[in-house]
Amino acid sequence: MTPQTTSSTCGTSTAPGAQDGTVTTVYQVTGMTCGHCEGAVSQEISAISGVTSATAVAATGRVTVVSAGPLDDAAVRAAVDEAGYELADRI
Repeated sequence: MTPQTTSSTCGTSTAPGAQDGTVTTVYQVTGMTCGHCEGAVSQEISAISGVTSATAVAATGRVTVVSAGPLDDAAVRAAVDEAGYELADRI
């Protein structure tokens, strides 16, 4: 099971990759309703340095991000804002 930590602004669910050293973080994003929304959020988060993939699912509002290391919450929040949505929390 993955250990979880909590910060004052977001709950955290980051799991180091078992073999490759990557970190997987799941975020809750509000406002996504369709495939276009998913693409916009995924594209903006993918542009953050160190991110290797970002997959958004409008139906759940979840965005799964794989990165080379832990990401700065402010950078993720700015990317989501740039896409036109709101970062609600880490899951």
